[in-house]
Amino acid sequence: MKIAILSRGPKLYSTRRLKEAALARGHKAKVLTPLKFSIVVEQGHPRLLFSNNKLSRYDAIIPRIGASITFFGTAIVRQFEQMGVFSLSASQAISVSRDKLRTIQILSRHKIGIPMTAFVCTKHGVDAAVDEVGGAPVIIKVLEGTQGVGVLLADTKKTAHAVVETLQMARQNVLIQRFVKESKGQDIRAVVVGNKVVAAMRRIATDDEFRSNIHQGGRTEKIELDAEYERTAIHAAQIIGLRVAGVDMLESKDGPAIMEINSSPGLEGIERATGVDVADAIIEHLEDQVLFPDIDLRQRLTLNAGYGVAEFPITDRSTLVNKRLGASGLSQRDVQVLSILRGSVTIANPHGSEQLLAGDSLVCFGKLLTLKTLLPAPERRKNARHELQDAT
Repeated sequence: MKIAILSRGPKLYSTRRLKEAALARGHKAKVLTPLKFSIVVEQGHPRLLFSNNKLSRYDAIIPRIGASITFFGTAIVRQFEQMGVFSLSASQAISVSRDKLRTIQILSRHKIGIPMTAFVCTKHGVDAAVDEVGGAPVIIKVLEGTQGVGVLLADTKKTAHAVVETLQMARQNVLIQRFVKESKGQDIRAVVVGNKVVAAMRRIATDDEFRSNIHQGGRTEKIELDAEYERTAIHAAQIIGLRVAGVDMLESKDGPAIMEINSSPGLEGIERATGVDVADAIIEHLEDQVLFPDIDLRQRLTLNAGYGVAEFPITDRSTLVNKRLGASGLSQRDVQVLSILRGSVTIANPHGSEQLLAGDSLVCFGKLLTLKTLLPAPERRKNARHELQDAT
């Protein structure tokens, strides 16, 4: 297999390790600098130039796109995708993970712990935002910071005002987030590859520093994740759409709280702390997945008029609650259940013997008229009200 590693730093530890792992497993691997690409868009013939020359054919790419070139870098990844080249990380997932607000907005729909967060566009909303997240002290973050840069602790509302105003004057969008005191300057980094956590470490801040990032002087220790933290890390990465991710979690009194999801996790700290060959695990996963590129189900499965993909909850009042899937009557109504979402667990392609429980969500494909009838009545009325309000 011929693999392109998209990175501006061929000598960086992570880039070098991925290339070494690919070569060790018998593949051809080359590091290509994203900024040397040119995109050519033509109907039926999307293509890329590299250093003004025609790019040779690659079987797969591993994006290591730096935050400073997210827009252009994801455009390059997207062009590879249009050319039918498998990308270990989808362009859409990279874009989502780079925006902290967008990430937690998406996660908030699911049963995954996140620190309470507020977003304001002017200094006039700071007081209310601080109150909403539980009062000072609060964490203030720029939306696209990395490695702990752009993360500040404000002890009082007055300090929060000053920090937000200063960052907004520098044209930075910021989040105001609850300070999880019990984490005590510690967090957990779990590296998810596919459907498992291959390595995990605890990062511990030095002295009075509240940021535990290695780049901020934090130290690390190998840990064995308990089941709840492992499920949360895997589920979060899957929701964002990342096959490989560095998931950062705080140890709150209520359990794991997702702090950040990194689409290009650094390998040096985690490999040295745990002794795990993470690079090899990534290349092995790439081998398994290269024949299965991403498919947008909503686009592909809604080509037939009247059919679509929908997700609906099983409530206590649902006629389906506690029934076996095979006895639910859904298949007889031309509705296929693609997966059952149960907490942080996804049951893919469920068998007819699977029992439907209150709190489950079903992802289904079928006739839109039938799917509409499966939504709980209060949900339909609430959605109708929202649509009316939006229209006015």
